[in-house]
Amino acid sequence: MNQDFSSLYNYHEREVLGAVMKAADDYPDIRADSDLLCDVACVALNRLPPRYIRHAVDFLFYLTEHERSEIDAAILEAVNYAFVFVQARSSLRANG
Repeated sequence: MNQDFSSLYNYHEREVLGAVMKAADDYPDIRADSDLLCDVACVALNRLPPRYIRHAVDFLFYLTEHERSEIDAAILEAVNYAFVFVQARSSLRANG
């Protein structure tokens, strides 16, 4: 049996990457370094539970408005935390 799993992905990945790019303007030192932006995305994703899906439309259809709001808030919190965390670690590395 040959099964194709290419349609599976973590819902949070796309949402977090979009939120990172949107918030990057507020962190010019991090925005200028693509490695640091990747670090921010990794830190944020590691703070969120994985939500593996095949189709975002199907996933979102079955969520209540409250659940969608909670997911959006969790993503924003994780991204904000990640920027602060990476910025602090980057500063420590530069000073130490």
